[in-house]
Amino acid sequence: MSINRGDCSACIEMLFTSESPDPAQRIHLAAAAGFKAVEFWLWSNKDLDAVKAALRDTGLTVAGFVAEPMLSLNDPTNHARFLAALPASIATAQRLGAPFLYIQGGSRLPGVTDADQAQALVTVLTAAADILQGSGVTLLLEPVSDARDGFLTHAAQGLPIVAAVNRPEVRLLYDLFHAAVAGEPLAATVGDRTRLIGHVHVADHPGRGAPGAGTLTLEADLAWLRAQGYTGLFGMEHHP
Repeated sequence: MSINRGDCSACIEMLFTSESPDPAQRIHLAAAAGFKAVEFWLWSNKDLDAVKAALRDTGLTVAGFVAEPMLSLNDPTNHARFLAALPASIATAQRLGAPFLYIQGGSRLPGVTDADQAQALVTVLTAAADILQGSGVTLLLEPVSDARDGFLTHAAQGLPIVAAVNRPEVRLLYDLFHAAVAGEPLAATVGDRTRLIGHVHVADHPGRGAPGAGTLTLEADLAWLRAQGYTGLFGMEHHP
């Protein structure tokens, strides 16, 4: 399958791990492989000076990483802790030149309606947008289809939440693999709401393998997103 790596970021938590245990070295490997950018999960376990030096030496950028700590944000009792910690993730993103921070919905709360859990996400994301305003960093909400007991498992759930927040500081992270696991056709799910998508993750299905290793029509999906106005990178978050 032909996907231009110059349009892609490499998730260095999954790619180049057999070649090097060092995230900074993986940035060099991603550059040698033709990627335009890298991304990763946690920032608190990285040598950020080494990461920044590798970015400088290679000319690559960082697409994004997780806003820490990872908390169930559909649970209002976690909101204050998350919002208090958010400035540190924003500062790290600014230091590395990353435009995006990633979050997930959290574990389903027993005895709480889906509407109330969705509203909790709208509430915390609206408050987060106030903190993010003017920072140059956008918070991306990622539905995760295979999370055990997860609340936010479908893009069809996430898109209305982002629309309800209605702030440019908050967008959706659309993962084509998770959408496939959830049985969500791209065009039918997204429709005319591509503007709500900040970043796209790519892996084939089944198995979360490289593009071409499974059954998905990824080239057609990426072309559809471009035709609908998506101009961002495609994050290669798959097994090598």
